[in-house]
Amino acid sequence: MAGRLYVVGTPVGNLEDVTLRAVRVLGEVAAIACEDTRQTLKLLNRLGIRKPLISYFQPREGRRVPEIIRLLEGGADVALVSDAGTPGISDPGFPLIREALRLGIPVVPVPGPSAVTAALSAAGLPTHRFLFVGFPPPKKAALGRFLEALAGHDATLVFFLPTRRVPEFLEAAGRTLGGDRRVVIARELTKIHEEFLRGTASELLASLGNRVLKGEATVLIEGAR
Repeated sequence: MAGRLYVVGTPVGNLEDVTLRAVRVLGEVAAIACEDTRQTLKLLNRLGIRKPLISYFQPREGRRVPEIIRLLEGGADVALVSDAGTPGISDPGFPLIREALRLGIPVVPVPGPSAVTAALSAAGLPTHRFLFVGFPPPKKAALGRFLEALAGHDATLVFFLPTRRVPEFLEAAGRTLGGDRRVVIARELTKIHEEFLRGTASELLASLGNRVLKGEATVLIEGAR
């Protein structure tokens, strides 16, 4: 009988956000497939859990799929985690999940923290409908086309961004989506330096000035009115 692949959500910052079920599952599985063993070890050490770790990261995640599938087909349960949040949501995981399902191996979600829902819950923008679009393209022309395709959506738009890209993104968003839309930058969610910045794209650019933001950001933009 095949084992089970558990897709385990882990804290996006504050390690106290790990769920009781996640702790139990991580303690029971035979191995843990993780994006970065160093990051996962921080969590496991905090929880007092010792398990074999399998490094599973982009863009080489495909090389690890056969190894993990062999474990699962041999009857071992495996947990899949990312560095933060839920695997497969702009993080490694989809190829492994797809292959497990193709082979009839049970895939079990263990829900946990999410930067998307954490940012939405405190942003102050409409949440009855939102569109998560992940990481936008890095190049200027591609970013412009990407944003143009989203301009007509009336849902709150949710992006992931490295903070170093925030200024250029705000400039492109103000130009392409219109300068009067409300924008929220949620930075370092659940961590000591958690910060929410609110305003229009131009207002945020002016308030940031030469300030260099650190960490990862979830950027939310009001939908078309």
